[in-house]
Amino acid sequence: MSKQFNQQTATTDENVSSDNVQQFLTFMVNDEVYGIGILNIREILEYDNLTKVPLMPDFISGVINLRGSVVPVVDLARRFGHEPKDIGKRTSIIIIDIMGNEGESVEVGIVVDIVNEVIELAASEIATPPTFGAKIRADFIQGMGKIDDKLMILLDVNHVLSIKELSTIGEISDELNVSPADQESNG
Repeated sequence: MSKQFNQQTATTDENVSSDNVQQFLTFMVNDEVYGIGILNIREILEYDNLTKVPLMPDFISGVINLRGSVVPVVDLARRFGHEPKDIGKRTSIIIIDIMGNEGESVEVGIVVDIVNEVIELAASEIATPPTFGAKIRADFIQGMGKIDDKLMILLDVNHVLSIKELSTIGEISDELNVSPADQESNG
């Protein structure tokens, strides 16, 4: 089951105040709530079997075939240096766009425990990232969203993977991308 993420329906109305409202998809990883700006999100997929790729960093769970393209999938819990939870009914893969080495857009899947909802935050509701105390690296954090007196980590998807790791993922995708006709002849 795939949910196409329609960025047009997720954009704010032009009549919203000029407080620079942004929308974020919220999700949970190891009982922590995170958010990613919706402009980076392509779609949300139900977790399915991944193809393991040898000699990859442990946080790369494998790859999936997404309409003929090979998309690497990152386990966010492992990327943050934690043990992931067991795969459950609500475990999902969020397909995001990140910027590659040469400014090109690269699709990457991220494994999350639960996808929650899309929320709107005004610029005044986004605090600067902390310099210490977060359970993940500071360069992964775009800011802290304030919702009902609680804080949520807003991820900077372009920093969750380093440039070196992006090039590794890009090389994997290039090497593994096979046209649908090639897949049928090999399958």
